[in-house]
Order: sequence, then structure tokens, then C-alpha cells
Amino acid sequence: MIIQKIETWWVRRDKCLFDDKRKGKSAMDWDVLVLKLTTDTGIEGIATALAARSGNVTEAYIHDNIAPVVLGRSPYDHEAIWHELWNIDRHLTFFPVYLPGPIDVALWDICAKAAGLPLYQYLGAYREKLPVYASGLFHTSEKEYIDEALLYRNRGIKCYKVHPPGPVETDMRIHENLRKAVGPDFGLMSDPVAEYTLDEAIKVGRQLEKLDYIWLEEPFRDFELYKYTQLCEALDIPIAATETTRGCHWGVAQVIQQKAADIVRADVSWKCGITGTMKIAHLAEAFGLNCEVHTTTMNYMDIVNLHVSCAIRNCKWFEYFVPEEDFQFPMSTKLPIDAEGIITVPKKPGIGAELDWDLIHSNCVSYKILEL
Repeated sequence: MIIQKIETWWVRRDKCLFDDKRKGKSAMDWDVLVLKLTTDTGIEGIATALAARSGNVTEAYIHDNIAPVVLGRSPYDHEAIWHELWNIDRHLTFFPVYLPGPIDVALWDICAKAAGLPLYQYLGAYREKLPVYASGLFHTSEKEYIDEALLYRNRGIKCYKVHPPGPVETDMRIHENLRKAVGPDFGLMSDPVAEYTLDEAIKVGRQLEKLDYIWLEEPFRDFELYKYTQLCEALDIPIAATETTRGCHWGVAQVIQQKAADIVRADVSWKCGITGTMKIAHLAEAFGLNCEVHTTTMNYMDIVNLHVSCAIRNCKWFEYFVPEEDFQFPMSTKLPIDAEGIITVPKKPGIGAELDWDLIHSNCVSYKILEL
């Protein structure tokens, strides 16, 4: 079995609505590239890729740099392909962080389908479901954060992660008033995506400890390892980091070695696919750390995240980016979350999620195909 054909559809997000009931554009302004690898046996591997700044750039990288490595290769060679793409990256290609993860995902999708197994079982199943936490966007008012947390609590979800907008004083007020609004038994996390000073982060962390938050995430840039090490030493609340750390498991290894995180993060879009995310999760497990898998901002790829999370032990949560309508595109259905706030992994062979091909074709601005 070899990869015989690569197809991509560059789909403009601002050309479509994701739900007939939704009368406005998505809050997310980047486009999506849909990727399909087809083997000589007819099995298809499907993934989606961000086109965060330019669909042209994402499309060109796949066809000019990645396709020559993949065409004619066995999908079972995904480890060799993964390393070869790293070598190409090092030789001045400099892939965007969200490539070549989707290629890796499509290869694994083919392999699981060929085996007749859902992806999480093909990887090695540990569980079938996880609790979700609602993870909101940045808001302009404190009331929006509180309303959002209460909305998802009322839908059965047991935890909410706030992205406070800064400055520190505003963030701390939001933290306190959120806890008051949702009560003592509802889980809360904070991810300010901030540029705090070390003193500010310690101050915020101590507040979150008193308010019984689950973790503090990304109060600095990921490469500020000295500050992260000092913060981890100063606080009891777990510090989550490495969301944007470059270098996949090699980069995360430096963070762990310097004791600069209590929880590491990875996902199949930003950490070089299933192969990269599994390497990070297993590395973290060896040091007794959780690898909390974070959203790709695309529901289809978040289903892949779910498969990975169900194939490892050291992950407790599924990150549910809300409002879901902003991230459903181009998947045809919503995420399989029940009334108790639990998401269950699909059982069909491969990834087991369907894309809305009518929507993709009707809103495609560029289609490219390469064949042997």
C-alpha cells in the first residue's frame, strides 16, 4: 500500500456560515485547508490544517515541500516520514508550527482504517471517554466571562477555563468574581496567555491557590524558562506550559529538565501530529507529569486529539473550545459531548468523524491535486 494521490482544498472561512441558525461570521478569522491522502488500495486519510495567515502559504508548503516526501511511500512509514520532514525543516524550510502535523494525522488515519480499528485502539487504548472543560475566548467585559461559565455549567460541563484579557488587576478581579458566580464545586482554570512579570505571576498564582483553581497556564512566553522555573518553585498550584514550545518533544524535554512546568501541553496540529503528541505524552509520563492535550481550534482535529488522549494515561481533560460553532467548520456534526459533560471517542475505523464536503466544495477558493 502506497500513497498515490494528495488533494487539498483551501476553504475561505469568511465565505460560509457553519450553522443555519447562526447569522454572523465566525469569531475566528483564519482559513482552513482540507487535506486528503489516497492510497493505491483506495483508502483515504483526511486531516485539516490551519491557514492562519495565508491559505497560499499552507497550500504551497504541502504541495512543494511535503508531497514529494509522501507520494509513493507506505503510510506505515509515518515515523520515517516524520523525521525526514524535520530534516527538511532544518534545511531552511522552516515549516509553520501547524505543519506538518496534518500530514502525520492523515497517515495514521489510513493505517487505522486499513486495520479496521478506531484510531485510539490502533494507538493502544487506555479509555474511551474524558470529561471536558469549556475553554472560552478573550472577552471585553467581566460579565461575558461569568455568563459563559454559567452557560456551560448549566449544560452539564463541570469545568471552565478563563482567558482573562489583562492587565493583572483585571485578571485577578475576574478570577475572584468567577469563583463567586460558579460556587466552590465547579472547576476553574486560568490561561491569561500573558506577559506577566515574575512577581505578577506569583501574585496571581497565590490568588488562584486561595480560590481553588486547578491550574495556571501560560503567564509568560513559553521560552522564558527561568521565569517558569522560579514560578513553579514559588507556587503550589500546577503551572501548565509548552503550548507553543517549538521543537516538539525535544523542546518539551528542555522544559522538563529545567523543572519549568508541572503540566505540559501538546496537540496534533501544533506538535507535529499524532507522532509528536504521543512522544511528548510518553516523555512527560516518564517524569510523572500530565500532558494535557490542548485544542487545535478545529473540531475535526480535536477529535484526533481525543483519540490520542484516550490512548495515553497521563491526560485528565478534553479542551472544548467555545462557542463550538466557531470551531466546527468543516466537520459535519458537533462534538460527541453528553449532558454530563463527557466526550466519548468515535468507534468507526480511523478518526471516525465526517467532514461537510458540500460546504467544503461550495466555499473552496483553491483545489490542488498531485498524483503518481
